[in-house]
Amino acid sequence: MPARLFHLRPTAVASLLALHALTAMAQTPAAEPASSGTLATVNVEASADASAEGLTKPYAGGQVARGGRVGILGNQDMMSTPFSGTSYTNELIQNQQARSVADVLQNDPTVRVARGFGNFQESYFIRGFIVNSDDIAYNGLYGLLPRQYISSELFERVEVFRGASAFLNGAAPSGGGIGGNINLLPKRAPNDPLTQVTLGTASGSQGYVATDIARRFGPDQSLGVRLNAAHRDGGTGVDAEQAKLDVASVGFDWRGRNARISADIGHQEHRLSRTRPNVTLGSGATFVPAAPDNKLNYAQPWTYSNERDTFGSVRGEYDITDNVTAWIAGGARKSHEGNALAGITVTDNFGSGDMSRFENQRQDSTRTAEAGVRGKFTTGPVNHSVVVSYSYYQLKEKNAYKWDFFNNLKSSIYAPIGYPIPAYTASAFRGNDLDNPALLTQTRLSSLAIGDTLSFLDDRAQLTLGVRRQKLESTDFAYDTGKPAGYDKSRTSPMAGFVFKLQPQVSLYANYIEGLSKGETAPSTSTAGAVLNAGAQLTPYVSKQKEIGVKYDGGGIGGGIAFFSTDKPRALVNSAGYYVSEGKDRHQGVELTAFGEITKGLRVLGGITFLDAKQRSTGDATTDGKKVIGIPKTQGSIGLDWDVPGVRGLALDGRIVATGHSYADAANKLSVPGWTRVDIGARYLTEVAGKLVTVRARIENLANRNYWASVGGYPNNGYLVLGAPRTFSLSAQLDF
Repeated sequence: MPARLFHLRPTAVASLLALHALTAMAQTPAAEPASSGTLATVNVEASADASAEGLTKPYAGGQVARGGRVGILGNQDMMSTPFSGTSYTNELIQNQQARSVADVLQNDPTVRVARGFGNFQESYFIRGFIVNSDDIAYNGLYGLLPRQYISSELFERVEVFRGASAFLNGAAPSGGGIGGNINLLPKRAPNDPLTQVTLGTASGSQGYVATDIARRFGPDQSLGVRLNAAHRDGGTGVDAEQAKLDVASVGFDWRGRNARISADIGHQEHRLSRTRPNVTLGSGATFVPAAPDNKLNYAQPWTYSNERDTFGSVRGEYDITDNVTAWIAGGARKSHEGNALAGITVTDNFGSGDMSRFENQRQDSTRTAEAGVRGKFTTGPVNHSVVVSYSYYQLKEKNAYKWDFFNNLKSSIYAPIGYPIPAYTASAFRGNDLDNPALLTQTRLSSLAIGDTLSFLDDRAQLTLGVRRQKLESTDFAYDTGKPAGYDKSRTSPMAGFVFKLQPQVSLYANYIEGLSKGETAPSTSTAGAVLNAGAQLTPYVSKQKEIGVKYDGGGIGGGIAFFSTDKPRALVNSAGYYVSEGKDRHQGVELTAFGEITKGLRVLGGITFLDAKQRSTGDATTDGKKVIGIPKTQGSIGLDWDVPGVRGLALDGRIVATGHSYADAANKLSVPGWTRVDIGARYLTEVAGKLVTVRARIENLANRNYWASVGGYPNNGYLVLGAPRTFSLSAQLDF
């Protein structure tokens, strides 16, 4: 174990002190240790989070839940909703030693992990459309969590909703929500006392320490408190790359007869040093270079990226009558990002490239809120579940940058060259003051939604109808001058969904739903020359989705098949020289998912996606009908988790993640090979001195494959991200 592991950061020290305080204060006696004759797994059942229904129950095998949050419709059982989604549980997160949202979503056959443009933000392709971390919701609210990296200690579950969701969730802040949404559920105190301490290490001499402590208080156990804290520090397996993490959060919940309240306070600091950057293919590269040795690091030694976020949220729910419930929720986040970067642009077919110094400072201030009423009533043979909701979101972004674009540093992705940090030249581009970033963007989103789910034929058939009126206001302020350019548009987004339970085990469903995102800003130039309406903001993009599917619930095994087609507008420069919204991308495909317990002690999770994502009406014959950048035809994952017979407490797991080839350019001349990755793991649950101890070991990229893990992650950009090397991790969790 590396010595640095025991030099605990303040968050870890605070959590250990809180352990003793909570243990002393709790009015609930500690759980008895397992007897020598029995060895039960640790099964934590989280309490309700300001919701009468609480968490949806785990499905057989415990890796996913029976359903999840469906926007303003609330928690829905998977067989009763006309949409496709998966909710990954904390049991899966712990057993796979997942560190972030991206690690969890490697299990999803419909999602591929990507990276932001020019930085290290975790981004995701869902049905071929990008969802940035900015657009991840926390307990139903946008904009609260860190926008680049979200540590797994901050959430209980990861809920993936597949498809457009303008009616269900409103427009996403940064324009996502077309192919799907991600919602994270906060941790709450379970019904039984919880005290866990975890120590770990990983490739790169990385150390890890974490605590998870929860208690319920009061004679009726109505008040719950849960504290999570973690510290991670060390290398990553990539040469000279370093990562540090400090995170702490406290979650509260109180439940009464007719009212429920919950709240969270969290802080995360994530610091990266010499992290390997994206690879951009310049005009001199006529084909995609072979992936270099996955341990090589072509980052400059002076590059870094630091992120600091503090957030809080509160949610309350009150039962006005037995059939009418009102809720209100709100939250805020303050964040600061600072970085010094040097991405590499490959300039020939031999891996040589240029790098240039870039610095950026960003400060975000976010406010978000939601209120609504949900009620049930009956008209004749039809049962109604009606919801009315109002939401508000505001982001103020301050920014400053400096970029020495013409002062190139020569390097190579196969033989990297490190340089001392270069001084800025007189030709460097500058925007605002790095020591005092100025307001760059102010965004306001507000909406009113109403929906009704009609149930008939003894609830075998359900029809959901809804509409949301959304207002999008955005003001961009020019660098240095602060000159504003306004944007104020509104749009009404309808939705219709139908479910028919053919049998108790089989549901058929269909939906029509739209996505909504802010239109692009016209650039100053294009390949055809100057753009006549440079700086103009286009009207909101409206995507239209049609989907049909079948879901199966066999008790032990569940799954589904979804057929979908989504049209998304795109922008182009027309023959008159104006930047307009005239083209479109069409993504259509088939998704197959499976999960559950094949036999006692053998769990399965995975599926496959077939996707046809094409550019249409682009205004350019060289791109019309071509594949969308970064989207493979086929992708999938399959994982098995097995309790070894005859060895009490021992379990093994394996996972295969595969992605077909894709293209790094709109004309489809730069083909990026597909890849397959194998991950394996083992865990052993035992008893030491009357305490449960869980030891977990994992190897990712078992074969140590060199591969381009993702292509793009920002619209119309085909930059490459190299996959991580073989990575080992080991942890020991002690339950007091």
